[in-house]
Amino acid sequence: MPQPCSIEDCTRTPRWVCDCCQQNLCLQHLNEHNDLLISQLNPLTLEIKALEDCLQALNIQKTIDNSREKLEEWRDDCYKKIDCLFEQKCRELDQVINEKVDQQREELNRIHLKITELIDAQETSRQDIDLLTSTIRQLEININNIEQICFTIVTSPLVIDDTFIFIKETTEHELDLSTLSPVYGTIHRPKGSSGPLTCNDRYLLIHQHPNLCLYDREMNIAKQTLWRYGRIWDMCWSSTLVNNTQNIINTDQHENTAHG
Repeated sequence: MPQPCSIEDCTRTPRWVCDCCQQNLCLQHLNEHNDLLISQLNPLTLEIKALEDCLQALNIQKTIDNSREKLEEWRDDCYKKIDCLFEQKCRELDQVINEKVDQQREELNRIHLKITELIDAQETSRQDIDLLTSTIRQLEININNIEQICFTIVTSPLVIDDTFIFIKETTEHELDLSTLSPVYGTIHRPKGSSGPLTCNDRYLLIHQHPNLCLYDREMNIAKQTLWRYGRIWDMCWSSTLVNNTQNIINTDQHENTAHG
């Protein structure tokens, strides 16, 4: 005997097995079941329409502009580096020419002074005249040659690799390292220094073996004291107390002092 329709209290003979729920349904309940499924499409259509409106209203230009700003900063930085190298090489070129001109000017001054001395002394010789004449002719040749100088400028093509710029999507709460300011300074840590550090709005407190050091905003040591208590496992900053397992240090922010 065939099973009845899966719908409770229905005694009709089932006609089909629903593919989605695997129920044996009679023709009437199959149609109702199908109508119910179709009716669930209408809310989905409304959701799709709402998402289309949301997509249309997205301010993608703001996202694009923010990202393009980073690219433009990179481009401007590259232009500055190219301009800097260009100006440097122009100065080198000017220096080469100016050195040659200055060299001839010094020689001219020397000869001029020599002639003036001979005139003032009212005494000279044929040898002096011949030597001065020869020197002047050579100076004339040297000066004319300066205008004929040619330079061979050897340049290498600027190779731009596509990997210079990497575009990576970041989530809303993910740290974007590109938003961090450039490195302000570097503090070299001696071997044996403990890793933890802490700070307030004026000073950075770190362990620089064998001392405990306060650095100011200019990365200069404002105060240091010898630390004799072994490895520092953690640090925290308080306006009056710094507490660790070995000691309690009372600090005076106005005098940059630390007292155990």
